Amino acid sequence: MRYFRYILALCVMFTASAVWAQQSEQNEREPGHYNQSKFRQMYEEFATPNTYRSASGAPGPDYYQQQADYKMDIILDDKNARLYGEETITYYNNSPDALEFLWVQLDQNVRAQDSKSPLRDGNGVSPVYRPDQFAGEFMGESFDGGFKIEYVRNSNGRPLPYTINQTMMRVDLEKPLQSGEQFSFDIKWWYNIPDHTVDRARSGYEYFPKDGNRAYVIAQFFPRMAVYSDVEGWQNHQFWGRGEFALPFGDYEVNITVPADHILDATGELQNRKEVFSREMMKRYEQAKKSYDKPVLIVTQEEVEELEKGFSEKTKTWKFTAKNVRDYAFATSRKFIWDMQAVKIGNKDVMAVSLYPKEGNPLWEEYSTKAVASTLKSYSAHTFDYPYSKAISVHAKNQGMEYPMICWNYGRPNEDGSYTDRVKYGMISVIIHEVGHNFFPMIVNSDERQWGWMDEGLDTFMQYIAEQEFGETFPESIAPNEKYPSRRGDPSKIVPYMSGDQSTISPIMSNPENVFQLGPNAYAKPATALNILRETVMGRELFDHAFKTYAQRWKFKHPTPEDFFRTMEDASAVDLDWFWRSWFYTTDYVDIGVKGVKKYYVSDKPGKQMREYMAARNISEANLPPLVYLAEEDSEDFDPELKGKDPLEASQTLKEFMMDNMTSEERKNTKTPKFFYEVTFDKPGGIPMPLIVEYTYADGTRENVTYPPEIWRKNDKEFRRVIASEKELMGIVVDPKAETADIDVTNNSWPKEEQQSDFDKFKESIKGK
Repeated sequence: MRYFRYILALCVMFTASAVWAQQSEQNEREPGHYNQSKFRQMYEEFATPNTYRSASGAPGPDYYQQQADYKMDIILDDKNARLYGEETITYYNNSPDALEFLWVQLDQNVRAQDSKSPLRDGNGVSPVYRPDQFAGEFMGESFDGGFKIEYVRNSNGRPLPYTINQTMMRVDLEKPLQSGEQFSFDIKWWYNIPDHTVDRARSGYEYFPKDGNRAYVIAQFFPRMAVYSDVEGWQNHQFWGRGEFALPFGDYEVNITVPADHILDATGELQNRKEVFSREMMKRYEQAKKSYDKPVLIVTQEEVEELEKGFSEKTKTWKFTAKNVRDYAFATSRKFIWDMQAVKIGNKDVMAVSLYPKEGNPLWEEYSTKAVASTLKSYSAHTFDYPYSKAISVHAKNQGMEYPMICWNYGRPNEDGSYTDRVKYGMISVIIHEVGHNFFPMIVNSDERQWGWMDEGLDTFMQYIAEQEFGETFPESIAPNEKYPSRRGDPSKIVPYMSGDQSTISPIMSNPENVFQLGPNAYAKPATALNILRETVMGRELFDHAFKTYAQRWKFKHPTPEDFFRTMEDASAVDLDWFWRSWFYTTDYVDIGVKGVKKYYVSDKPGKQMREYMAARNISEANLPPLVYLAEEDSEDFDPELKGKDPLEASQTLKEFMMDNMTSEERKNTKTPKFFYEVTFDKPGGIPMPLIVEYTYADGTRENVTYPPEIWRKNDKEFRRVIASEKELMGIVVDPKAETADIDVTNNSWPKEEQQSDFDKFKESIKGK
């Protein structure tokens, strides 16, 4: 076989020389151009590595991050839906810079009466509104939201000057805070808690008119330090409502005072459990710590129904501490059923916890804690062992929001307790997603305000894996012989977005406030890209090692997109600059197809193309070395007698060569293909991808070949491949398993498949009706 390939390569060399000569003549007539290759290195896009962030994607030797510790006393006024707070912030300047002032985030101000957030986007009359949407937009009174700051003062009680600019507050220091120093100051505030079911606030309360109770999910409830980093100094971008949060890590001591009949859980470790738990609750809690197979009810539905009837005038204070967290949140209500179970993560136990009103049952009692436990196992296996002691899922209507150790999740059955598969899977999926946010960005602490995809996209990618593993772990939860119906992650599901109107599509590398469709842009597209990277481009072994390396390098730190991109290459030895550039920095799409197929047979005579090549160089056939020619079928000088001939019969030159250079044993074992094809693949889309091809032969056999993406590095439009076979080629399909998010499959087959028109499909659908 090697001798035959040698002769074939010689023929290809002549063909390539002709193409090169043609291109050279053309280049003499065309102006120069910039390097637009997707395969060029990303030095232009990336910042220069330094001692803070290394070229490998790992933290550098001088990497630093600030720390902010909080001591808070919080009081919930349930009757007036108001929250009061006092806090002491101790800020540690670990940077090399002297800081003249500090920036504090006031996220509740996005709902202040003078907020600019509602005014920044245009709107028009909609032909239809939900009743709550219409009432909230046109009929309700203006909500008096936002922080009411009573004082900002230093540890000696002296007032500190401050300036509030919308959702940011600058605290001016008496003297610069030098590198290595710390500074403590106090803030007192209150605010009116919004109804999160009306304006889709990230936190607030839901009112239940049947029993007059509220269920609170409280976050962004305290003035919080902004991030100061080596990347951009103070991250003091305004909070407009869509872009999420950038926060430093710190330690918390939080005392939360609520009505005595409330059930409460929060970020951190409960310090006074015996004071706030009944004896029966303590007994059940001890059981839950040893229950690994199912949740234990700490507070039952029957007990909650009794609590709902009374409104205690007394209060109870729940005391928590939390170490090395970037934020804090809590949930409280007399409506909460409470269950827990233990999950073995590494060498320690973690409590999987759920809080939900009776309106969430039977769905929540069946699936919530099960989903929490499964998520912790899946994410830990692919990143690092979950480091905290618990993870809490809280039922909240229309909500999906995440904080360290606690998150809000939607999914409510009908009043009679019935629910659809859509509601069930929607609830399980949002729990997986929000619990998963503990890993990205609560621990791998990216800047959500600037790069929404770094938490939402990575988390949605991991959510897809965790959903599939949930379906495998709990097959009784899904339909027989089916996999978990993930809404995002499968390549085919991103096609409608990537093939849509380019005027309303932004690159993934865009600020969340500036994209048109946040869900597809920050969640679905990066998740799909990573899924393709794992399954099709890199393979699971290389990808999983690199992804875990990134997670472990940057846990409890502040990574940038470049840190992620560089680490994925550093830990895999796969050059992915073309991938990042195409998928993350552009709005290009994938479209690869079969442009044409030419069929050839072995011949002793030069064909038209070879004769033209010889004529252009004044080469006579007599001066050529012994050559084997390939004649294109149905060309003007094609001899039909060549069809079906054995190559040794069709070419005396080839026969003599083999007789002179091969032993009889070698000739016996040599395969001599009868059919030769030049297949031209084209790429109308802008994204280069691996070329996945299925070849089908006359005897029904199939051959699957994956050509690496580098085939497009020298010609971004077309790629040609010679196929030599003993069997006749009958069909070609590009991307047969829909792995690459190809937006147009009508050009994926040869011979070209006839596509049914929409009208024909309609006629087919109504036959027999």
